[in-house]
Amino acid sequence: MSVMDQVWSRLQLVFAQARVTRVGDGKVQVRALDEEVLDVARVTPYGFSHHPPGGEAYVAFVAGDRAQGIALVVGDKRYSMSLASGEVAIHDAEGNYVLIKAGGVVEVKASTRVVADCPEFETTGNVLIGGSLVVMGDAHAGGAMSDGVGSMGAMRAVFDGHKHGSSPLPDRSMS
Repeated sequence: MSVMDQVWSRLQLVFAQARVTRVGDGKVQVRALDEEVLDVARVTPYGFSHHPPGGEAYVAFVAGDRAQGIALVVGDKRYSMSLASGEVAIHDAEGNYVLIKAGGVVEVKASTRVVADCPEFETTGNVLIGGSLVVMGDAHAGGAMSDGVGSMGAMRAVFDGHKHGSSPLPDRSMS
């Protein structure tokens, strides 16, 4: 075998597309080429963690050495989202996602609930609630409140001024 054939053979071993068979901390097990099973290091970008349910990996091997593999990208096409140009999403295998849409809208979909564990939650805009609002602590209003028809003060005046007719109760005392 010539030197060029050896170099070409080695270059062909530098990259591989593989099926993910198992995921661990910092490693993935993959099947590549002729059902070759390899445990390779997994690289994830800072601030992102994921545990894919399977899928595929694109693996690089230092100097073509199959014992020194690094999974550069691990993905699963079964769970990809269709996005418009410029959009970005974080999503899982159950259909939950955070989608940064074109036009400045951030959309969140959670199948059960969204929890914000923080000492204070602030928004600079309006809050629209399509369901019920349950307040577990005190509620304070810094501005006017309305029932959607009029002011709360007008509603209070109607409530305070409303009287029901009274009828005396029959005397049930024992004689």
